[in-house]
Amino acid sequence: MGYVYFTEEQKERANTVDLKDFLERQGERLLRSGPEWRMSSDHSITIRGNRWYDHGSGGKGGAAIDFVIYYYGKSFPDAVSMLLGGEQGEIYRQSKKQEEIPRGPFTLPAANENMIRVFAYLLKSRMLDYGVVCAFAEKKLIYESLEPSRDGSRQYHNAIFVGYDPEGKARHAHKKGIYTVGKSYRGNLESSDPRYSFHWNGKSSEIYVFEAPIDMLSYISLNKADWKNHSYISLCGVGSQALFQTLKDHPALTKIYLCLDHDEAGMEAAARIQEKLTEAGYPDTELYLSHWKDWNEDLKAAHGMEAVPAEEKPPPELVEEKMLQMA
Repeated sequence: MGYVYFTEEQKERANTVDLKDFLERQGERLLRSGPEWRMSSDHSITIRGNRWYDHGSGGKGGAAIDFVIYYYGKSFPDAVSMLLGGEQGEIYRQSKKQEEIPRGPFTLPAANENMIRVFAYLLKSRMLDYGVVCAFAEKKLIYESLEPSRDGSRQYHNAIFVGYDPEGKARHAHKKGIYTVGKSYRGNLESSDPRYSFHWNGKSSEIYVFEAPIDMLSYISLNKADWKNHSYISLCGVGSQALFQTLKDHPALTKIYLCLDHDEAGMEAAARIQEKLTEAGYPDTELYLSHWKDWNEDLKAAHGMEAVPAEEKPPPELVEEKMLQMA
C-alpha cells in the first residue's frame, strides 16, 4: 500500500466533522445528556459538535480524527478517509466552531422542607430498606429537591444523590425523578465533578461498585449485615473515574466487587474496568452479577414483584460474526 497524502484542507475538514452526524451514519444510537450527546453503547463518552471526551479514561478527548483513532482503532489516514466518506466522497455536515465552555460553580438544587415524597418513592416503588435510606439521609447523601420547571409554571420534586470530596464538600449530584407515571428524568447535574459521585466510605478493605445510586442502595438493602463497615460507590454511569479517585483517596481498599448491571452493556463495562484495575495494580477484583437485570430488580423480586430478566452476554463467536458483518 502506497503512502496516503491528505492536504491540510482535507485534514481540517475531517477534524471538524460533526460527530453526532458521523456516528448516526455509522449506526450508533445517541442519547441527549444536557448540552451534549452520550453514546448508548459506551455511556462514558460524550460528544458535542466535533469534540468528544471519555469520562472513564482519566482525561482522553479531542476532535473528530482523534475520536475515530481512539474508538474505532483506525490509523490516521484511515480515520481521515472514514470521516470524509471514503471513496464514495460522502460529505458529512460540518459542526460550528465550538467554544470552550468553562465548568461553572457546582450548586446543589434547593431542598424541599421534608423528604416525604422521596421516602415514599424509595420505599414503596423501589422497595429499599427504611433503615438504609435513613442512614444516607442523615449524612445528607440523599435529600428531596423542589425545583421549578423551565417556564416556571410547575414545581418538581426529585431525589438527589450527593457525592462529597474527602474534605466534605459537595462536588457531585445525581438527580432522579420520583414520578411513577411515564418516563422520569435521571442524570448528573451540570458542573458535577465526575471524580466524586455518590458513595459510602466504610472501614474494611472491600468496595462494591454499581452503575446507579438505586442499584447501590438495593444491594445494601439485600445485604444489610455489617453493611456500614464496607465501602460502596455508584459510578452514575459506566465510567471508572470516580472509582479510581476513591481508590486513590482510600489506599486501604484492595478488594473490589464490580456489581454493574446484568446486561450486555453492564458486563462489557465491568470487563473493561476490571482490565484497567489489573493494569493499575488492583488484581483482587471480582465481577458480581445480580440474578435479574440489576440489583433493584433482585430486590423487587425478593418482595414478590415482577422483575426484568437479565440479559446474558452473547457467545464470543456471535460477537465476532457481528463484527465481520459490520466490516
